[in-house]
Amino acid sequence: QVQLVESGGGLVQAGGSLRLSCAASGRTFGSYDMGWFRQASGKERVFVAFINWSGGITDYVDSVKGRFTISRDNAKNTVYLQMNSLKPEDTAVYYCAVWRGIGSSDNQLEYDYWGQGTQVTVSS
Repeated sequence: QVQLVESGGGLVQAGGSLRLSCAASGRTFGSYDMGWFRQASGKERVFVAFINWSGGITDYVDSVKGRFTISRDNAKNTVYLQMNSLKPEDTAVYYCAVWRGIGSSDNQLEYDYWGQGTQVTVSS
């Protein structure tokens, strides 16, 4: 069983930055491939970013490329999402999750062990 706790969300003006953290329990965190997803009010949860166990492979949805950076510190059992140049359309609840290792890494159905989410609100 893995427990994930997201933090770092908040209210920020457009153009600002936030860094989200996802702290995981478990001794085998370093073997997990991780993803970040977001869900805007009234919309479906969608893929944002992916990082493999070593941090050597990352992937992003097109709308955040060049603005967001996913990283991890396996010694701290934590995955990060650095978000720069934030836009109002980035407003959502952000979730981290563990990829099962099969299927597509941008498909939420291929993920287990979701956190409770952290709210990000970007004002215009």
